[in-house]
Amino acid sequence: MTIPFDLHKHSAAEVGRTIAGGLDPVEVADFFLERVAAQEDQPVFITITAGRARQEALASRERHAEGRPLGPLDGVPIAWKDLIDVEGSPTTAASALRRDIDPATADAPIVANATAAGMVTLGKVNLTEFAYSGIGLNPHFGTPSIPHDPETPRAPGGSSSGSATAVSRGMAPCAIGSDTGGSVRIPSAFNGLTGYKSSEGRISKEGVVPLSVTLDTIGPLAHSVEDCILLDAVLRGMPPALPAPPALSSLRLLVPENVMLDELDSAVADNFIASLEALGRAGIQIEHRRLPLLDEVVEMTKRHGTLIAAEAYAQYRDFLESEQVELIDRRVVARMMMGKSMTPDDVTSISEGRQRLAAELGSVLGDGFLAMPTVPHPSPAIAPLEADDELFHKTNLKTLRNTSIGNILGTPGVAMPNGANAGGLPTSLLISALAGDDDRLLAAALSIESVIHNRRDRPWAGR
Repeated sequence: MTIPFDLHKHSAAEVGRTIAGGLDPVEVADFFLERVAAQEDQPVFITITAGRARQEALASRERHAEGRPLGPLDGVPIAWKDLIDVEGSPTTAASALRRDIDPATADAPIVANATAAGMVTLGKVNLTEFAYSGIGLNPHFGTPSIPHDPETPRAPGGSSSGSATAVSRGMAPCAIGSDTGGSVRIPSAFNGLTGYKSSEGRISKEGVVPLSVTLDTIGPLAHSVEDCILLDAVLRGMPPALPAPPALSSLRLLVPENVMLDELDSAVADNFIASLEALGRAGIQIEHRRLPLLDEVVEMTKRHGTLIAAEAYAQYRDFLESEQVELIDRRVVARMMMGKSMTPDDVTSISEGRQRLAAELGSVLGDGFLAMPTVPHPSPAIAPLEADDELFHKTNLKTLRNTSIGNILGTPGVAMPNGANAGGLPTSLLISALAGDDDRLLAAALSIESVIHNRRDRPWAGR
């Protein structure tokens, strides 16, 4: 079977179906490895595991030839954020401090689960150093840019910058990232992808370099909700299968009128309104209301700081308080050092506050879902952010605003493309549920995606 000329635009599930239909997994692996090699000017991959990829593709070829595939993603290539242990490769966390670290001696459980499902590891991809930024810049390994603006290099989103650009640039059908304040959802938004942030504890973090031991979560960046559902199951070592999408008339979306809609870029606002109108016409119940608890989250953060900063400082204190601090991205250092001045009372207040506010959200939301723009603006140009640290920090905070509140409240979320601005830069819709309600969220996202991706007034129709 001949490789489709546009295979790099296919979803992971579509690649899996094409392989099941007779496409050679070895040819698929070579196709994506060639695309990686052809884009060496983009610092997307930190480590390329070509030998492993071809070995795993050969094994997949044999299974398919014998009629015993391991599942719908058997033979499908995948890339891993370089926080995640892959046997034989160093786990750098995209830090100069870990550039020469010994290779991992074993796969992280999530990598082992993907391998057991027949997936083909292409390699390890770039990120913001230690996963601490919503923008995605990296002075040590370089900053990849989104493919949507050929003239101006634009931020990939962080911290899973390489995971997103590997998929958006057609180097891999899917990739795995981590999300502590938006690090799966933001890069997905900037790159016109679908990203799923799981609930705390749903997917194993063993063998993953931590930023915040409390808030870190694992999730896929891909082309569709279907991909995210299948990959979620694979990462958890479960048989991958799609749920029945719920009837649109059974769904209720709650749109917060405060905080989440402040200072939106005009295209983000227009596309969000258009998405809600399309969903309403399709039968989904749309409710608009103020949520005072969101203002409380903002005030709690202003008063006490963030749990991420406290735990990141504790994790990396030895580096931060030594001469080695000079080797760390100054912007990452500035954010981590905010945790130094936080007291045990601050941490306790945040921990107790997020539990109380999450419970309050539960009483308000019930069986509904939150709907909001994933990010208040499209991808910004890289050069001004590199030149002006004050602008960087201001932009970073705004970029993280909507998604980070979800981490504080423990909500899982699915970010999906819902349009673009006049220049073709993607915008994104975020649907979130209460903590632990991932299965119902993912099923609902299937139904919502069918409306968003098919509405006639969508100004952007390509990846």
